[in-house]
Amino acid sequence: MVMYTVDVYSGSDDYIIRDPHAQGVIVKATQGTGYVNPKCNHQWDLAGQLGKKRGLYHYASGGNPVAEAQYFINNIKNYVGQGMLVIDWEGYQNSAFGNTNWVRQFVDEVHRLTGVWCVIYVSESALWQVANCAKDCAVWVAKYASMNWNSWTVPNMNVSSGAFGSIAGWQYTGGDMDRSIWYLDANAWDKFAKPGAKPQNETPKPVPAPSQNSAKYDSWTDDLGVKWFKEDGKFTVTVDEGIVLRWGATTNSSKIAVLPKGSVVEYDAFAHTGGYVWIRQPRSNGYGYLPTGRSANGKRVDYWGKFE
Repeated sequence: MVMYTVDVYSGSDDYIIRDPHAQGVIVKATQGTGYVNPKCNHQWDLAGQLGKKRGLYHYASGGNPVAEAQYFINNIKNYVGQGMLVIDWEGYQNSAFGNTNWVRQFVDEVHRLTGVWCVIYVSESALWQVANCAKDCAVWVAKYASMNWNSWTVPNMNVSSGAFGSIAGWQYTGGDMDRSIWYLDANAWDKFAKPGAKPQNETPKPVPAPSQNSAKYDSWTDDLGVKWFKEDGKFTVTVDEGIVLRWGATTNSSKIAVLPKGSVVEYDAFAHTGGYVWIRQPRSNGYGYLPTGRSANGKRVDYWGKFE
């Protein structure tokens, strides 16, 4: 059995929660020790009214992991036992990213307070950072076939599970909405929410079958520490004021040109950096870089053009 879910935050529209393909909804609850999603209760309630399985996630800011765990639970204590609990471990706005003990301390504190083991959301490339949680926690891996994969069709690609042996869920696109496939049924989902031992998720059966040893990686990190993802496509500028094409993927980089509305850019990679989603344009004398919309928490906030 498999399930399909979406995950939402304060900037998500209700139509994402209402999407009939989604059998579950995972709602951002907190970040760090000072932010609560102002739409959390509404999004949680709407998902429940629609009869969908639910979850709540905390976005790690890299402060004291015990304090962040306590902040998370203090703010969702009335919902504990009703939905999956998730720790979102990403590099954006996370000062501790790369620390291999941070998530371990967070999940231990959540377990001490609730008896529940968190599911860990992490990109495939950062699985090594949470490997010491594998004996207790299930993993939800992020690996995108494309930022423009605006479909519920699951891509045919390998996904590593690292030290976890198998994955519970796979977030395979983050374009128009974050879509995930989970290799479990509704009963197993409910077990994640309850105190007790780590639930056993099914071995994934549909294609693609996750593999611990994915030999091919379609991403790389450049000299500035920016992670790029391979993708060939075209982007058409649709904003009236146009967009500045630059020699680097920062707003401080030298300007090549202002591309007016209707301009078409062929690109070979994309990245989330500096609060924007950038694409890379191969040129005869190097590369040009174009911001295509704003980015927050590793997710696109808006679009300044059309991808194809």
